[in-house]
Amino acid sequence: MLSLSKFRKALEIPYGFRRLFIPSEEPVSPNPQLDLRFCIWVALKFESFTTRDHCNLVSEVLCTNKRFSHYWEALERLKKAGVLITSDSVRPLIRAYWQMGLADKAIESFGRMSELGCRPDAHAFNTILNVALRKDLFFLALGVYNLMLKSNCSPDEYTYNVLIDGFCKTDNVKGALEMFDEMDQRNILPSLLTFTIIISGLCHGKKLDDARRLFNVMRERGCQPDLISYNVLIDGFCKLGRLDEAMSFLRLLERDGYAPNLNSYSSLINGFFRARRYSEGHSWYARMFKEGIMPDVILYSIMIRGLSNEGRVGEAVKMLDEMTQRGLVPDAYCYNAVIQGLCDVGLLNRARSLQLEISEHNQFHNTCTHTILICNMCKRGMVGEAQEIFNQMEKLGCFPSVVTFNSVINGLCKDGKLEEARLLFYKMEIGRSPSLFFRLSQGSDRIFDSVSLQKKVEQMCEAGQVFNAYKLLVQLADSGVVPDIMTYNILINGFCKKRNINGALKLFKDLQLKGLSPDSVTYGTLIDGLYRVGREEDALKIHEHMLKHECEPSFAVYKALMTWLCRNRKVSLACRLYLEYLKNLRGWGDDSINPLEEYFVKGEVEQAIQGLLELDFRFGEFNLAPYTILLIGFCQALKVDEALIIFSVLDERNIIINPTSCVHLIKCLCKEGRLDDAVDIFLYALDKGFGLRSQICNLLLRRLLLSQDKKEYAIDLIGRMKSAGYSLNGSLYHKTLCLLHEVQSRTRQQVIN
Repeated sequence: MLSLSKFRKALEIPYGFRRLFIPSEEPVSPNPQLDLRFCIWVALKFESFTTRDHCNLVSEVLCTNKRFSHYWEALERLKKAGVLITSDSVRPLIRAYWQMGLADKAIESFGRMSELGCRPDAHAFNTILNVALRKDLFFLALGVYNLMLKSNCSPDEYTYNVLIDGFCKTDNVKGALEMFDEMDQRNILPSLLTFTIIISGLCHGKKLDDARRLFNVMRERGCQPDLISYNVLIDGFCKLGRLDEAMSFLRLLERDGYAPNLNSYSSLINGFFRARRYSEGHSWYARMFKEGIMPDVILYSIMIRGLSNEGRVGEAVKMLDEMTQRGLVPDAYCYNAVIQGLCDVGLLNRARSLQLEISEHNQFHNTCTHTILICNMCKRGMVGEAQEIFNQMEKLGCFPSVVTFNSVINGLCKDGKLEEARLLFYKMEIGRSPSLFFRLSQGSDRIFDSVSLQKKVEQMCEAGQVFNAYKLLVQLADSGVVPDIMTYNILINGFCKKRNINGALKLFKDLQLKGLSPDSVTYGTLIDGLYRVGREEDALKIHEHMLKHECEPSFAVYKALMTWLCRNRKVSLACRLYLEYLKNLRGWGDDSINPLEEYFVKGEVEQAIQGLLELDFRFGEFNLAPYTILLIGFCQALKVDEALIIFSVLDERNIIINPTSCVHLIKCLCKEGRLDDAVDIFLYALDKGFGLRSQICNLLLRRLLLSQDKKEYAIDLIGRMKSAGYSLNGSLYHKTLCLLHEVQSRTRQQVIN
């Protein structure tokens, strides 16, 4: 093995001496390619490329002198001269390209290794996997990994750590765990780093119980957690508001001999602020100072955001000044937290001024800053002002994100400017260059979604077209801001509200052709829109389409279906749909639901509702909405007895029935002449403090006043209404009061006679 010092000296040998070592008939000349051929030949001779230090040294020399093309040509000459080129000799070139930020050249060099007659080894595969994942080219990394397996090159711990990290960063924790299992099958022991990566991924995916279990498995296997792994869990529990569990991990951390560091404090303070437990967050901030730990830019950002959310925007601004006095430079997050805080308290002009002030001092102009202002302006109906900022963004070299586009499109839709919203949508879709989806959706080799894209990349990698696969993915990334499903949902909702259901259905077809999958919101919006224009049959077909394409309907979808079915007096069908929804819930099997179906079929509403409530409370899934929909549905179907049963069962369990249900019951009972029951419901509403509209109050009072024997009820109710804060002096009650005076006059006249 050639020592590092001798190898460094070899790089400095005079030109004339190298002729003795270079297997070539060429005359000696001061040629940089000869320098490199000699060095590579020496390195191969002494197997120096196999050491990490030698590899790093060659990469360093290449980066310094920028002799990339000479290096490749030297390798080709050595290959022609019969020198065996190893994978290790190409790896420094790949590494050098990557260090210089030339990822495309690094991947191209990897793809051309076959030209030199050398097969990539695990080190080369790992290097290119790292390059691909650092550039967020996950599909390319998967293609390279599959090529690695097909080349009979055994992955090592580094391979799996890189891929597991890649899966976690793309929110595919299931894939990460599959890689973890595969690692175990190959008898590769996971290290602390491996466990920490997966625990971090599970926390990011909000699977904290799974993260805790894996943490325990790690300890059982004798892998002692470090401060980083503890901080990952503390941060995960804090972000989901499970602060007690975060504190238990903090105590465990201290028992294991570690002291909380800046990251620990940042997570806890952020967690307390998110939970609106501001005093505890400030206490931890003070404790941190007592421990001699100084805040960094990240913690200042947390504090500034916390103060802004607390409504203490003035103190947030002071903390911004404090940062600069400590020599820290506030970043975009700090400024954005203050700008958001100013927007939250309605000081949009001050927020806009701060943004302009930042731009004057040449500090930063990021997309998030503009998006905050645009979102808040759209929320307050200032769509014109939002459009002005949006139009200025690109001039400043700041390109709108999907969220930015969505905010403006949503604002335009709410403002009734559908045509402008549609034009902005097309601008978003085209992006800064024509959308790649248009270019790739032709012919038999079409790419519509992530699955077909992954398949295409794998095929290209297997065919040795790794660099072309890379270019394909880069084209995708550079094709502009591609509308996501949320964008389509906003537009579909806008069209539905304008009763332009054909436009909404066209968008529904378009998004599927572009490789997007409709979500529960898409389906729910369309179902509601179709019912609004009286197309019930089409709404039910959309529901069937949803089930067929394995999109699990949310309660919002079933709620929309049930509401419209009840309005059309199809309460039985609404009941069946709700029970269908319950069957799909975890733990709600057929055995629990089937008896309830039988009760509804037999008309035994009380037993059905009692059974539903028992299941709700047993599984902790109680939601008043379905009971309200069914109660109102029975009223709309003029089945007031069934509606009263639901009311009574809920009241017996001390569940507060909402004002809307009371209104429907009173209207239905008045219509059927059941005034005693209507008065009971009205008194219930008064007791609960509901402020019912004058229309329903007038309806009941006038029915009572016009009846033969209920007039006194009306007079008593008016007294109670005044005590409850109702104002009966307005024009809304004019006819009722006139009728009341007439009744009272007749009564007095009868008494006189």
